[in-house]
Amino acid sequence: MSNALTIEHDVSLQAFNTFGLAARACHYLRVTGAADLAALGTDARLAGVPRFVLGGGSNVLLTRDVEALVLHMAIGGRAIVGEEGGNVLVRAGAGENWHDFVDYTLGQGLGGLENLSLIPGTVGAAPIQNIGAYGLEIKDVFHSLSVFDLANGAVRTMAAPECRFGYRDSVFKHADGANLVVLDVTFALPRAWQPNLRYAELAQAVLAAGIAAPTPRQVSDTVIAIRRRKLPDPREIGNAGSFFKNPVVPGEQCRALLARFPQLVHHAQPDGSEKLAAGWLIDQCGWKGKNMGAAGVYPKQALVLVNNGGATGAELQALARAIQQDVRERFGVELEPEPVFV
Repeated sequence: MSNALTIEHDVSLQAFNTFGLAARACHYLRVTGAADLAALGTDARLAGVPRFVLGGGSNVLLTRDVEALVLHMAIGGRAIVGEEGGNVLVRAGAGENWHDFVDYTLGQGLGGLENLSLIPGTVGAAPIQNIGAYGLEIKDVFHSLSVFDLANGAVRTMAAPECRFGYRDSVFKHADGANLVVLDVTFALPRAWQPNLRYAELAQAVLAAGIAAPTPRQVSDTVIAIRRRKLPDPREIGNAGSFFKNPVVPGEQCRALLARFPQLVHHAQPDGSEKLAAGWLIDQCGWKGKNMGAAGVYPKQALVLVNNGGATGAELQALARAIQQDVRERFGVELEPEPVFV
């Protein structure tokens, strides 16, 4: 298709998605910089070919082959780039492995990202999903990012307000951000670091370890231990981490549910709404450890769907829909998947 770019055809994506699904890409380009994306717009033979941006493949469910040009983000690089308002600014390329980048910041003596240790995926995907865990979200430590606009070939910088961060959400998941490809992300990490132990399970684990004044590395190690205890390693069991978002419902609906289900796990939100624990809802419907063919629900965490070996994306999608239906019928609550279905 192009002499200037190394476009491959009929490429297996099995190694490029953490579910380990055997889908294929009609066309494939490994993107190592903005110049690769710019070159796409100058080749008439690529006109009209749909684009699909792929990072670490940890937030995607491939239900079929991808009839598009897969742009596999492999932009590397990480560096301290300055200071601002008591924060150290650290930048990483979109293709950098997220956990490796967290480890890099800890190695530089910088705290701020440790609560997000061991989350699969890439740096570029982190703000798209506004990833979060153990009392921290990307928006809390975000400074800015650079994007390439596939619509006009422009490169620009975006600050937090333009990214419209929400719960597992951002502008990049909506129509007006669909053409924006993240090139790199800059984080603002505090010089005057304090441990974020707002999440009860993390605080209890630190206390149980007898750590009175934890360092960023100790918090990271604790988070890693918790995640390894609860979640499967994608290298051993195909999965995409938490498959469903924790649903947010009006306070009145939560109170009505509590009247029927006193053990309902819920967390009050600043606006009066309540965030329910999706894993608890799924567990109450009897799905933990249950399989449908080669697709299943992880025995240790009902929020995680797994490929037990040879599952297809369609089978995992069918399992997800069955879970959604049961939760809807029992609790009147809609579960929204986190992964993008393709």
